[in-house]
Amino acid sequence: MDFAPLAERYDQLRPAGETWEQLADATLAELGEIRRLLDVGCGTGRFAAYAAARTGARVWGVDPSPEMLAQARARAVPGAGWKLASAERLPFRDGWFDGVHAHLVLHLVKDAGRAVDEMARVAAPGARVVAATFRLEHFDAFHLNPYFPSVRGIDRARFPAPERLSRLFEAAGMEAVSVRPFTQQLSLAPEDVLERVRGRYISTLHLISEEEYRDGLARLEHDLAGRTEPVAAELHWALVTGSRPARP
Repeated sequence: MDFAPLAERYDQLRPAGETWEQLADATLAELGEIRRLLDVGCGTGRFAAYAAARTGARVWGVDPSPEMLAQARARAVPGAGWKLASAERLPFRDGWFDGVHAHLVLHLVKDAGRAVDEMARVAAPGARVVAATFRLEHFDAFHLNPYFPSVRGIDRARFPAPERLSRLFEAAGMEAVSVRPFTQQLSLAPEDVLERVRGRYISTLHLISEEEYRDGLARLEHDLAGRTEPVAAELHWALVTGSRPARP
């Protein structure tokens, strides 16, 4: 997935409202006390900036997209470091961070096991590692399924189940591995739904055929024309967490 075309409008298409902050706060609670945080697949730097403001931690972000990193740097987060890198090859020495985070990243990498190994490697003894992902039932309940029928199958195939991620965490040597379900109910303004779909706000809308996308958009525009009541949606998250073993 090439995020370059989305970079400038990414935060507009996926705004950080109350729902986003609830998930971010839940993630910070899982991370615990942090002084040095690495955000893997940081994108536009939204979570890293939020974590720095909330905790006072020094933050670093890595992402393979120069365009997304340009947006992150434009936030001008004091003391932040931004590096162009993949999740499978993190440019940091062993045990440097006391918190490592990845939000909706591990379904995008070529080798999720390698990425988890790298996240564990750069975590200090006792540090927490948190990956935010979707539970598989999220894709069954996705509110756009009737318009884009291929999306469900594509995402169920490419997103690793939280249980698989927990096994990868354990294989990477982490302990106290847990999976915390986190469900959110949303009420979306019809015009916001249309704007996001027109901008192909999720990567899966770039993976379906152009014919399916255009047909689904046309039907969605027809169904939402003149609608005033909100569109109901659900987000079925999982926060997969583990700790690097403390030194004896």
